[in-house]
Amino acid sequence: MKSLDQIDLHLPRLHRRDILKAAALASFGAAAPRSRPAYGAEAGAAVEALDPSLLDRARTRAARLDQLHGLIVGLNGEIVVGKAFRGPELDRPVNVKSVSKTIVATLAGIALDRGVLSDVDQPFADIVPEMVPRSADPRVRKVTVAQLLTMQAGLEPTSGPNYGRWVESPNWVAFALGRPFVTEPGERMLYSTGSYHVLGAVLVRASKRNLLSLARDWLGDPLGIDIRPWTRDPQGFYMGGNNMALSPLALFRFGELWRSGGLWQGSRVLSAAWTEASWKPRARSPFSGDDYGYGWFLAEAQGRKVAYARGFGGQMVYVVPSLGLTVVVTSDPTRPARSGGYISDLNSILADDIIPAVERR
Repeated sequence: MKSLDQIDLHLPRLHRRDILKAAALASFGAAAPRSRPAYGAEAGAAVEALDPSLLDRARTRAARLDQLHGLIVGLNGEIVVGKAFRGPELDRPVNVKSVSKTIVATLAGIALDRGVLSDVDQPFADIVPEMVPRSADPRVRKVTVAQLLTMQAGLEPTSGPNYGRWVESPNWVAFALGRPFVTEPGERMLYSTGSYHVLGAVLVRASKRNLLSLARDWLGDPLGIDIRPWTRDPQGFYMGGNNMALSPLALFRFGELWRSGGLWQGSRVLSAAWTEASWKPRARSPFSGDDYGYGWFLAEAQGRKVAYARGFGGQMVYVVPSLGLTVVVTSDPTRPARSGGYISDLNSILADDIIPAVERR
């Protein structure tokens, strides 16, 4: 393993120029398909407190998953494992897929904190009445911001078999709102990127700023992370809920913001009230069976509460607040990841190796 650079998480931005020239303290074990640098030299005291055999097993199991690109494990804000097994390095932006939904939900929380939005229970059409197509079912106007956040709008989803028709349509917002109702608003979760795209458009109209500008101002600048432009619809709205690009290290900072109750390095970015509200079960995933709050899936592992963001292919941000644990996984964004397949493998690494490694310190 060649010498490597150490990421300093306390620097203002995650650029290549931010990488301090230093030799790595450890190779992190687990052979990869080719020689790759490991980021974030293991934080001495934090690593020494963990069970080394379980941590090694987590690395080894991760290395054997050919779909897995990068793994970061952080304990109380310090990276104890940082490895790019394959694919881009940990400081390079990658497509985080539907983790974008969790980011947009965070922006919605900040909008509420700042008074840009007044109430999650407000019908979104009260904010943007002009966005509702004339041909839409009248019930569309009763759908609330909260129901967009929890994907309980009741409208036929734009994800799955309808995704292609949706993104090929001339107006993504109108297409999403013009779907027939499958169930009543608020009744159950229907996974749909269209709901988050509508939410993103609501944020744009309410703030009079585009979603990229909001993301950079409200998250990128405070966390010191770069957020690049991503997919836009025919009307120019940045896609709400898919295809954002952030580096694994940026995702780690995002997870740390949530683990810390909305604080980053002592500064308030997001209200504690929103973090608490977002991690309250409000719906249930029809795929995994896990609960869902405002943009976060909610589960348990080894009796510990876990909040996680999930994107297609296996882009994951796990937060285990009771242990001070944040884990980021990035994966091949072109390959599916089923709840009972690859995602189950990732969940097992967290539950059977990483969490016990922390608990046995």
